[in-house]
Amino acid sequence: MSDATHAFIDNEVKSNDVVLFMKGTPDFPMCGFSGQVVQILNYLGVPYKGINVLDNEEIRNGIKTYTNWPTIPQLYVKGEFVGGCDIVREMFQQGELQAHMTSAGVPVKSNA
Repeated sequence: MSDATHAFIDNEVKSNDVVLFMKGTPDFPMCGFSGQVVQILNYLGVPYKGINVLDNEEIRNGIKTYTNWPTIPQLYVKGEFVGGCDIVREMFQQGELQAHMTSAGVPVKSNA
């Protein structure tokens, strides 16, 4: 991964409270796993930034190197890697994702 790609990823992760590296966009996910994470974040009413890895091959490969995590989507909260689709879904079902967001200072809808 180039220094510029690493710097871009690092900046996005650290300058956004919640960022999702995904295939497609929040309005038009291009894979089921990305779509599931988008649905969960939308349900929670969490403001987040979606970054489409399909737009840039270097970012698509770079994000995997950045976290040493082989799959996309990847969710970050306050600069910390939370996980991919399975982890996010499991945390959501257990109520852990909501608690994690709240403790990180990210507002979650009260009905979530």
